[in-house]
Amino acid sequence: MPSLPVFTDARVLVVGDVMLDRYWYGDTGRISPEAPVPVVKIGDEERRLGGAANVALNLARIGAKTRLIGVVGDDEPGRATDTLLQESGVASDLLVSTTHPTIAKLRVMSRNQQLIRLDFEKSFALDGAFKRANLLARLDAALAETDVVICSDYGKGTLADVGEIIQRVRAAGKPVLIDPKGRDWTRYSGASLITPNVAEFAAFAERDGPSSNWDDSSVLGRAAERACCTLSLEALLITRSEKGMSLFGREAAHHLPARAREVFDVTGAGDTVIAMMGAGLAAGQDLAAAAELANRAAGIVVAKLGTATVSREELAAALQDHPPHAHGVIGEDALADWMAAAKSRGERVVMTNGCFDLLHPGHIAYLEAARALGNTLVVAVNDDASVTRLKGNSRPINPLAHRMQVLRGLSAVDWVVSFSEDTPERLIARLLPHVLVKGGDYRVEDIAGGAQVIEAGGEVRILEFVDGHSTSAIAERIRQTATHE
Repeated sequence: MPSLPVFTDARVLVVGDVMLDRYWYGDTGRISPEAPVPVVKIGDEERRLGGAANVALNLARIGAKTRLIGVVGDDEPGRATDTLLQESGVASDLLVSTTHPTIAKLRVMSRNQQLIRLDFEKSFALDGAFKRANLLARLDAALAETDVVICSDYGKGTLADVGEIIQRVRAAGKPVLIDPKGRDWTRYSGASLITPNVAEFAAFAERDGPSSNWDDSSVLGRAAERACCTLSLEALLITRSEKGMSLFGREAAHHLPARAREVFDVTGAGDTVIAMMGAGLAAGQDLAAAAELANRAAGIVVAKLGTATVSREELAAALQDHPPHAHGVIGEDALADWMAAAKSRGERVVMTNGCFDLLHPGHIAYLEAARALGNTLVVAVNDDASVTRLKGNSRPINPLAHRMQVLRGLSAVDWVVSFSEDTPERLIARLLPHVLVKGGDYRVEDIAGGAQVIEAGGEVRILEFVDGHSTSAIAERIRQTATHE
């Protein structure tokens, strides 16, 4: 069974077309009187990194040291893109164009369906010697601290000098991976690896001849061998949708079966594939092992809505052939990814929080009542240091790992996540559940994170605790019993 490599020392540089993906979510209930089109009442807006920025985000999410070189406009979407990159742990090294806007795509979504996509773009033409030299100078400066370079080409102009980039990277003794665009791949000559999908490969291979049966692995293999020879490539990784992936190179071909249990959206899957290939190689894997990693990651990301990423926890579960996150203990980043997908599917997410030091019948009744308010219950748990600050030096009685393990075993609880602050306000503001629940005699306005949930269109509910049960009282009775003995 393959194991997940450590990515913390993997250094990957991404160069390519940077985009910002925007999503507007809303309900449709009527047809416009002005034209036969649905009227969408917009409720939520979400912004995600796209293109080369999504490749970089995939790498950062699994812990790789990631730098991104690209171009954005001198505008609000460009600044938003830079902020998202920095918040995600990506070292953004962006050229700012005063003549071209940031490439952005706006998708209007309703009931898990995309109604329309609006593109805002003007292909970047790095026509000035200054801009070309500036991009290449940034590349040269980054190479000394880079293990692998990924070129993410969406045909928007950033990689107009991709041939020069390949030469410089290879001269530095580093592998360069290409996610290609278009039918003319001669400009990618000398790359270490190209990662087309089967349709892109067919368009390239059929330029000078009739179409072939690309479902036939032997036909695909012969064409891939010719392409590697013609373009002086070390390998080709061809993604084949429901047929999985095929890796062709100097060694025997590797055919990897599709791992997706459910295909919800293939947007951004190619970004994930090349990111995982780059991360695997930078972490010391060979091509075959990195391809297996990429295949598992692709199976996860196509089950998510829109441009998405995978987490280290999801990858570890997938490599062990466990379902990625059916329920249980989960990291904050992975939970944020899951909640975004759950919301897009129309699921109602409930969240509560507490120390849960000694679980008693009052807790059980409270959690069951909270779970009844939605489809999923997320429980946020104070870590040990925050419990001590709140309850005193004698607490917690049970360490965080034990408390989370007990909670995950309850049928009412779906996800358990920890936080280190005295209150979960930051975590709640990031996740924004549909329903935030608290037990006791709180006022709604005093509940941490409540204002943010309400502002986002959610609700805050206060549930009564079952009388006669208290963790502090139980702990005191235990101490008294121990003293008498």
